[in-house]
Amino acid sequence: MVEQQSERLDAVFHALADPTRRAMLRSLAAGERSIGELAAPFRMSFAGASKHVKALERAGLVRRTVKGRTHVCRLDPAPLASADEWLGFYERFWSERLDLLERELTQPEISGE
Repeated sequence: MVEQQSERLDAVFHALADPTRRAMLRSLAAGERSIGELAAPFRMSFAGASKHVKALERAGLVRRTVKGRTHVCRLDPAPLASADEWLGFYERFWSERLDLLERELTQPEISGE
């Protein structure tokens, strides 16, 4: 079970590692888009855009349906929750460390004179 969760998280971070895929996800947050619509801002071919969509699908971030000859994609944000949870650990880690540093820096100095 842990290994499967790790593979899913790896796929999410792999998908998010590419700026083109992140832009595609942002576009899909506004609503369904065809692969052609996702490709247009990048002036890439259908095949190139489809490869990016496949990476997003493997991560579970995108669902694709075929309507005639049109491939329509929609965002499935649920897998982002696991990435957010993973990142949240480090957010708490650094917040605690910075809070400790702040306390140390704001304590009045005790003079031994």
